[in-house]
Amino acid sequence: MHHPDKAQFTTPGARGFADVDTWVFDLDNTLYPSDARVWPQVDERITLYVMGLYGLDGLSARALQKHFYHRYGTTLKALMVEAGVDPHEFLDFAHDIDHSTIKLDKDLGDAIERLPGRKLILTNGSRRHAENVAAKLGILDHFEDVFDIAAADFVPKPERSTYERFLKAHAVEPSRAVLFEDIARNLAVPHDLGMATVLVVPKIIDPYREAFEQEAVREPHIDHITDDLAAFLSNCVLPEAGVVPA
Repeated sequence: MHHPDKAQFTTPGARGFADVDTWVFDLDNTLYPSDARVWPQVDERITLYVMGLYGLDGLSARALQKHFYHRYGTTLKALMVEAGVDPHEFLDFAHDIDHSTIKLDKDLGDAIERLPGRKLILTNGSRRHAENVAAKLGILDHFEDVFDIAAADFVPKPERSTYERFLKAHAVEPSRAVLFEDIARNLAVPHDLGMATVLVVPKIIDPYREAFEQEAVREPHIDHITDDLAAFLSNCVLPEAGVVPA
């Protein structure tokens, strides 16, 4: 199922990119497309973990996992609260996936490399997962650092404290920063804090993910929407940031 007319959209009066000196990217389903088959693998591993922990069949574990996700924001947060799970052990298990499905993305790499200023990854996943995926995409070397779920003290986006902790840890001035993210609700606090916001939506709906996570939500806290991050950076962001074509 395709989304109609959602490839590019800019909210009237939206923050632009001329003053941005810090470029912040979510990882999963933002820096790679859904056809890279990364998230379905992670999702499956989480279900396996829940099955083993609670002695459940796959269907029951999946239902519990979704309940946890909606109640706590991440399954990990739920398992830490409800079952005292070691987060590092969980993350190692969940991210033990096949990375061969991730293709080198030269266009994305070129565009990110040319962004003027600092580049950071802000993820609810682990540093190791982010580094593995970014390396396969061929973009890891363009990033100064990764702020992961451990750096956030295992409090996931969209909690306000996580963004504030990130901004402080990396001395980021929000009025000169932009966040690229695939889940609309994760952009509300950054926008409130003064960051520009870009929602990255899939070209085709991914059945492995919640529908609300993939909506091209046109709300005031979302400045821009795109379904092609590399093209958006090259055609919209770089010219506005004053970078001349290569």
